[in-house]
Amino acid sequence: MAAQSLGTAQESRKSLTLTPEEMAAFGEVFRGESLAVISAKLRSTLHSLENVRLDIAITGSVSSGKSTFVNALRGLGDEDQGSAKTGLAETTLDPTPYPHPKYPNIIIWDLPSIETPLLQDEYLESIPPSRYDFFIILASERFTTSHAQLACAIQAKKKHFYFVRSKVDVDIAASRQRRPSTFSEEGVLLEIRENCRIYLQAEGVVKPKVFLLSTFELAKYDFPLFAETISQDLDSHKRHAFLVALPNVSQPILEKKAASMLQHVWLVATVACTLNIQIVPGVTEVACDIGLLMNTMATYRRSFGLESASLYRLAQRTGGSLQAMQSGVCSPLCEVSKSQVIDLLGRANKGTAITFAQELASLPVLGVLASCSLSFATVYQMLRAYLDRAAKDAQNMLKLAFRKSQ
Repeated sequence: MAAQSLGTAQESRKSLTLTPEEMAAFGEVFRGESLAVISAKLRSTLHSLENVRLDIAITGSVSSGKSTFVNALRGLGDEDQGSAKTGLAETTLDPTPYPHPKYPNIIIWDLPSIETPLLQDEYLESIPPSRYDFFIILASERFTTSHAQLACAIQAKKKHFYFVRSKVDVDIAASRQRRPSTFSEEGVLLEIRENCRIYLQAEGVVKPKVFLLSTFELAKYDFPLFAETISQDLDSHKRHAFLVALPNVSQPILEKKAASMLQHVWLVATVACTLNIQIVPGVTEVACDIGLLMNTMATYRRSFGLESASLYRLAQRTGGSLQAMQSGVCSPLCEVSKSQVIDLLGRANKGTAITFAQELASLPVLGVLASCSLSFATVYQMLRAYLDRAAKDAQNMLKLAFRKSQ
């Protein structure tokens, strides 16, 4: 679904319909209860989805790039305001929480190095596994007995953990210099990955998951697979939180974000059309919660890095101007406004929305929505189209940033 997600919203303009997953979700929540009761439950679900807490623990060896990785996951450079302190020596002596700058309910913990002398005997007690949703264990050269022992202890607590072999760009460069005539990047990566797995298994780690990354080139190597593997291990709400907060470093990441947000458009549309509704000026027979739609659209822009703060930071990093960043964005760059939402709802309230509304009203499982079927169809179409535009703008920004970096 991820690979198809960016095209799905575009196709919706021509043929708007609910996916089988959405139909199943509707069938589950709309069975045998009144619209008021269902709406309240869905509002609670949406609130939980938007505010679920996710705690990510990052630990590893001294000089493995641990703190830089904390910053990279938060979309920050080492010199950006609010970034974790980095250095050649160990700079983290106590577990230190770093909230995501856009999603404060997502906490990335910079844990002390596993070689920290004062914590050697009591390390696990100092970082209680129950506090964290999963662990990321880094090494920049090779994994050691300390890494394996920590992993086994975490495994015993039935917590997920992932090994990251960092700074593989350094290994690639060194191998290319030493063996220019026989150099194979794929061969070097395969050798590093297999050596790590064999060693960790020999040390007692069951089925170690090893990923090769560079914190300075996060889009390369195993990062898309790393993100996919973690997301599959999380429950649905935390999976969504993890995906939308990922840095926008590659096309696969953008696709995963779009797919996750697309899965919840029906939920937002239902809540927006059944609670706190107001007549939309100038839009025939449509009433909804415009404030909720404004917040949702702003969330799309924030996740894709299209708000002014992210564009400004991108301009600084690439040596470009804010105007150059804005030139690649099709959708309005100003903050989402009420007038903009009303205009987009008016555009969506056309033939396809009316036809879709009629189809909704004819489905037995959705009969309870009959009273607001046109509103739902209009809001649903508008959100899908807006998400599609935002995803395309994010792709343009990614391409522009890549060109600037060359």
